[in-house]
Amino acid sequence: MKRGALSMIRLVGGTARDLTPIVVIVAFFQLVVIRQPFADPIQIAFGLLCVMVGLAVFIQGLEMALFPLGEALAGAFARKGSVFWLLAFSFGLGFGTTIAEPALIAVTEEAAVAMAAAGVIANADDTRAGYALALRYTVALAVGLALVIGVVRILKGWPIHWLIISGYAMVVALTAFAPAEIVGIAYDSGGVTTSTITVPLVTALGVGLATVIRGRNPLVDGFGLIAFASLGPIILVLIFGIVVS
Repeated sequence: MKRGALSMIRLVGGTARDLTPIVVIVAFFQLVVIRQPFADPIQIAFGLLCVMVGLAVFIQGLEMALFPLGEALAGAFARKGSVFWLLAFSFGLGFGTTIAEPALIAVTEEAAVAMAAAGVIANADDTRAGYALALRYTVALAVGLALVIGVVRILKGWPIHWLIISGYAMVVALTAFAPAEIVGIAYDSGGVTTSTITVPLVTALGVGLATVIRGRNPLVDGFGLIAFASLGPIILVLIFGIVVS
């Protein structure tokens, strides 16, 4: 019990240290450059405390559950020897975690509002909601497919740089044909997918596979799935924009 409490205190202290540069920068520009006091310093201080505790609890949860669970599942599927179920699990993991990403939900809703304001889609609640949902599912599908490609790369031992170079060449080609309104959204969708839920499980999947599969190095082959999870949505959202337009 005491060990757990000490571990949590250390985690809170670590998150406080990590947040210190952000707090210093914001305080400097607020007080020195803008020269305005904070509207409600007590509320802001309490909010920062909640952030520190929340981050500490989140990190502890990753170490206790998500990382071990992802590595264990990846290892179990690899030892089972069924490529189909391993790829199905990879697709489901990418699709499911991406759908649940809060950052993706926020970005797709903002994208729908911006599209409606620009006159690209009808400015109605149902239309905006349908567009945001379609965009979310497109990104989730892209992440699922990207993880399948990434897992196949680990199984086959393919060099990651050729796949990434080919993917970005495709992005450049699609950008030339996609409507200008969707390009920025597509590029941002590659970033919001790699957030709090997706990254831990996807990283654990890659490292777990590379650890179990003979001839694979966890350091060389285990990482890189996040790059596929970022690249896939850019490609598919650009295609989505071309089809919708």
